[in-house]
Amino acid sequence: MRERSELGVCVLLLVLGVLVLTDALTMDVDITQRGPVGPKTVPVVVGIGLLVVAALLAVDVLRGGRGEAEGGEDVDLSEPADWRTVLLLSGIFLGAAVLIEPAGFPVAGALLFWGAAFALGSRRVDRDPLIAAVLSLFTYVLFDKLLGVPLPGGPLMGVL
Repeated sequence: MRERSELGVCVLLLVLGVLVLTDALTMDVDITQRGPVGPKTVPVVVGIGLLVVAALLAVDVLRGGRGEAEGGEDVDLSEPADWRTVLLLSGIFLGAAVLIEPAGFPVAGALLFWGAAFALGSRRVDRDPLIAAVLSLFTYVLFDKLLGVPLPGGPLMGVL
């Protein structure tokens, strides 16, 4: 089965396509919504696309097609994965997800941006927190105020 491990991706795409199509076709749509493009259109197209790609990939794999090994210019495949960075980024992301409701997006986002910069190697403690705070506030204002996507403001809700 090692020679045909890509079939696992085919199964994943097939299951995902069936799930998307099932969700789209069982969606309740208001009868007053008429027209050629409704809320079901895009999920149906994506679901059908997933099924087609799964079938084409399965045919290719069964005919002997194989994916090429990664040959990136700056990737050394002989080096092991940097699990410390992966775990740090995962912890920072989960911490931001936990903090977003009580502390608000500006605080959680600043910690997320600063933590990600630290996990990826930046050690500029004089500059990184400031950049993270500005980036987080800019993102909050852009989404919450300009785009109308409500984000929790936390203790800064009255200030912003």
